[in-house]
Amino acid sequence: MTVSGARAGTMDKRKDLGYRLSALARVVELGPGRVDPELLAESGRLLMRAGDRLKLSGDHTVVALAGGTGSGKSSLFNRISGLELSPIGVRRPTTARTHACVWGLDGAGPLLDWLQIQWRHRFARASALDRGESQLHGLILLDLPDHDSIRAITDHEADRLIKMADLIVWVLDPQKYADAATHTRYVRELAGHEAVTVFALNQADRLAPEELAECVVDLSDLLKSEGVAQPRIVPTSATTGRGVNSLKSVLAESVAGRRAAVQRLEADLDRMMVKLTKVMPAPEVMTVSPEIDLARQEGLTDALCDAVGVSAVGEAMENVYGARSVAWVGWPYARWAARLRPDPAHSLRLGNFRDEIKAVTATSISAQPAEVENAVQALADGLTPGMPEAWRDGVRDAARTNLRHLPQVISDDVAEIAPRLDRVPAWWRLLKIWQYFLVLLFVAGLAWAGSIFFYGVLRPAEPAPELLSDVSALPWVVLMIASVLGLGLLSAIASRNFVVLGAAKERESLERDMRRRIAAVAKEQVVRPVEQALRHYNDFFTALTSARR
Repeated sequence: MTVSGARAGTMDKRKDLGYRLSALARVVELGPGRVDPELLAESGRLLMRAGDRLKLSGDHTVVALAGGTGSGKSSLFNRISGLELSPIGVRRPTTARTHACVWGLDGAGPLLDWLQIQWRHRFARASALDRGESQLHGLILLDLPDHDSIRAITDHEADRLIKMADLIVWVLDPQKYADAATHTRYVRELAGHEAVTVFALNQADRLAPEELAECVVDLSDLLKSEGVAQPRIVPTSATTGRGVNSLKSVLAESVAGRRAAVQRLEADLDRMMVKLTKVMPAPEVMTVSPEIDLARQEGLTDALCDAVGVSAVGEAMENVYGARSVAWVGWPYARWAARLRPDPAHSLRLGNFRDEIKAVTATSISAQPAEVENAVQALADGLTPGMPEAWRDGVRDAARTNLRHLPQVISDDVAEIAPRLDRVPAWWRLLKIWQYFLVLLFVAGLAWAGSIFFYGVLRPAEPAPELLSDVSALPWVVLMIASVLGLGLLSAIASRNFVVLGAAKERESLERDMRRRIAAVAKEQVVRPVEQALRHYNDFFTALTSARR
């Protein structure tokens, strides 16, 4: 027998089928929560059945004769096998248990065990080669229970074996070939299985040639209307043997090719993919970028910064920084003079600014939960247009994974870097010392000038030291006093400018650090879960595409 080429082709087919089944397994793994559980369960059963069948004998082809009561199925089984193996009913023709005839026993045992064929219903054609039927070597022919009998409906044996057989021969009779039970429950479900389905129009001896031709054409049209594109119809007669050799030739061709098992699984897989691909989106959104682009991440960070109020915190820090600096770097005489003037804010009853500063410094930074949720929702919605609803929900759920604790996490993380608004920079303290030193110089100058005027101009009886009574030194003392006063004012003006610049710099630094922290939290708590969901989406549809032909 020249089987090497066929087997090589079969192995190639098996490799291709194995690749597709692996992809389907990935679909089943990634599909829960996104795909109809019934479809996933059906896919799982297909994977299990395919795995079991591919592990068993590839040199045997399982052919099931299926049909309704009275179709002559058992008689055709006996005619093909050449033995009276399957009992033929008399009063009410019906097959209760599956019978199997095997051409070539080597390696068939585990396959028959998997099919759950009882030992007493297994028969071997050991003498097949002697009878000139070597072309059938490797055939396992099953006579299934009648699919419309009461007992078969009870134990579902016919349904089970129809799904497990490599090739199915539907035995139909001229009276009931359009029976709804056969076409609705089985034929329509096996559309696309033309390579592993044969229709035997049995009891052809009861029809005239014209009637038989008319029945064949009518049956062909009926099958095509139900999705069987190219039906193979073989007229047979178990009574006269007409057409039995033609049917044997069809079976022999399938057995010799050693491809029926793979073809059946491919057909089952194709049909499964038709059901699964209903969940596929438009081609342009079959895959998405698994990484969120920087623009979207920046947008999320911006929204979360708004939720925290980063700008408000920075502005408050800048304002408080400037207001508090007055008590440290302003010209003391100007401050003391300002205290003597009435504060217009009091007349407006705007409250005590110092109390407001204390309130601001004591307030902790907190993110607004509603705004955080809106920011997260906007990110998810922007990534999912065109996705199937179930997958859109998956991305949304991923984005919301940590939403419950996200506002508090952001608040706590940002609070760690927020400076105390009541802190005093070291240079403020140094400048205050300098200002009070100038105040002391100013007071000393006034005292010196007063002493010169008193002792040098008024000249009291008591003599005074020359330093305190030398009138010629008075202009220089006055100049010194004016210089000290001017230097103090200039120091105050310069310090105020430095305060403004310092406040702006502090605000920029604070907002930059807060934004950096918020971006890190967003990356960990939102972006990474969403990117994982997007990879999940891509993996699923890549696997789904790979599982298709």
